[in-house]
Amino acid sequence: MKILVTNDDGIFAEGLWMLVEALRDMAQVAVVAPDREQSAIGTAVTLRQPLRVRKIKPPVPEVEAYSVEGTPADSVILALGKLIKDKIDMIVSGINQGPNLGDDVFISGTVSAALQGYLHGLPALAISATNADSLNLKEAAKFAVLMVKGISSNPLAADALLNVNLPGLPLAKVKGVKITTLASKSHTDTVEEGHDGKHAYYWLVRQKVNRGALKTTDIGAIEQGHISITPLHSNLKSKSSSSTIEDLCAKLLDDLRELANTKRRGI
Repeated sequence: MKILVTNDDGIFAEGLWMLVEALRDMAQVAVVAPDREQSAIGTAVTLRQPLRVRKIKPPVPEVEAYSVEGTPADSVILALGKLIKDKIDMIVSGINQGPNLGDDVFISGTVSAALQGYLHGLPALAISATNADSLNLKEAAKFAVLMVKGISSNPLAADALLNVNLPGLPLAKVKGVKITTLASKSHTDTVEEGHDGKHAYYWLVRQKVNRGALKTTDIGAIEQGHISITPLHSNLKSKSSSSTIEDLCAKLLDDLRELANTKRRGI
C-alpha cells in the first residue's frame, strides 16, 4: 500500500511528520505539502501562475517528500498528476493542529486536500486534533493508523471521504467513536477596522460560537469526549447510507479498547 500524506499547516508541521512516522511502519509513504502554512485557504486551486516544487530532505528517513509553492489542493493534484510515479492507494491529510468542525470544513485546507483524493476516486481522510500539543498529535497519529488498517480491511464506499476530529484526550480516555453530521454553525465572522497612519485596513476575525451542539453532530461528539467521524460528499451536508462506515467505527472502538487494555497490562 502507498499513502499520500499532505496538510495545510505546511511541509515542516509537527503533526504531518508524526503522522508520517506512524504510517511508515505499515505502508510506503509519500509526502507532498504546501511550503508554508495555508490554513483556511479552502478549496483554492492555482490556475493563473506557475507552481514551483522542491524535493526536500525529510525529517523521517526513506520518505519521498516535496514542498509545493501552492495550496493543499494544488499539492494533491500535483502529487497524483506528476510527482508521485507509483500508484497511490489512499490520501491522508493532517494532522491538523486544531479541529475542523461544522462549517469550518468549507474553508479548511486540510479537508480540501482530502477532497482532492475523493475527486480522484481514492479513499481519503482528513485528520484533526483538538489540541495542538505534541501528546495529542501523537495520539491522533495512532488513531490514524487504526483507521487506515480498518479501511484497508473493509474498503470505504467510493462516494465518501471522512473528516475525523479527535478530542483533547488520550486515546485510553476517549469515550467512543461516533459517526456524525456537520454542526450547522461553529463560528461567527466579524470585521475589525484599523489604521496604519496612511491607510485604513480591515481584519477578519472568527469567533467560536459558545452554545451546546446536538450530540449527533461533530461538535457535539467532541464536547462529549468522543472521536467524531463525519462522512462527506460533493454535497458536504448529505448523510452517508453506507454500512461500511458503521462497521469501521465498530472496529475502531474495539481497537481503542484493546489499546487501552494493552497499556494497562504494561505491554
